[in-house]
Amino acid sequence: MQLQIPDRRFAGYIFDCDGTLADTMPLHYRAWKRFVEENGGEFPEALFYQLGGVPTGKIIEHLNERQGLKMDPQAGGERKEGYFMELIAEVQAIEPVLLIARQLRGSVPMAVASGGYRKYVEHTLEAIGAKDWFDAIVCAEDYTRGKPFPDPFLEAARRLGVPPGDCVVFEDSPAGVEAAEAAGMACVFVPSAPPVAA
Repeated sequence: MQLQIPDRRFAGYIFDCDGTLADTMPLHYRAWKRFVEENGGEFPEALFYQLGGVPTGKIIEHLNERQGLKMDPQAGGERKEGYFMELIAEVQAIEPVLLIARQLRGSVPMAVASGGYRKYVEHTLEAIGAKDWFDAIVCAEDYTRGKPFPDPFLEAARRLGVPPGDCVVFEDSPAGVEAAEAAGMACVFVPSAPPVAA
C-alpha cells in the first residue's frame, strides 16, 4: 500500500477507523447484507463502498428511500452493529496506517473521527490494540451532520485544540475525503479494493 503523505509535520492527526485503521469494511458489509436482506431489501456491495463513511442511521434512511423499506434508523443500526460485533474477532489492522499512528502516539495530538457508533468504534480499536492511543474519539453520537460534511473532523480538531488548517486526515472513503477537504484539512487517501461493478 502506497500512501501519499504530505512532506510536513502537522499539529494534529485525525484517523477514520473503518477501512483506514482497521480492515473492517468486508465485515461491515456482511453485517449490513444480513440485516438488509432480513428486512426484505438488498444492499449491493458497490453501493456499500460508495456510502463508506456515512453514519449508520443515514445509510438506513438512504436504503429506505431507495427501496421503499421501513427500517428504523436507530434500532436497525443497533441490530446491524450487533451482527458486526459477532464478527469482531476477525478484525485485522491496516498495518501501514496503524504504524504511522503507533510512531506518532504520545508526541502529537491524535484523534479518531468515525461515522460509527462509539461502542463499536471502541471495540474495533481495542481489537487492533490501539484504543488508548488517541486523545479524542469522535463518533456518530458527537455531531449532527456526518461525512461528507466536515463536522466530524472539525469536532475532532476542536477536541484536540488544533486549528483545522494544521490537521491531516487519513481516510479511505470518498465521503471522508470530501469531508476533510470541506474542513480545510490536508488528507491522506488510504486505498482499498472495493468492487467496481454494481
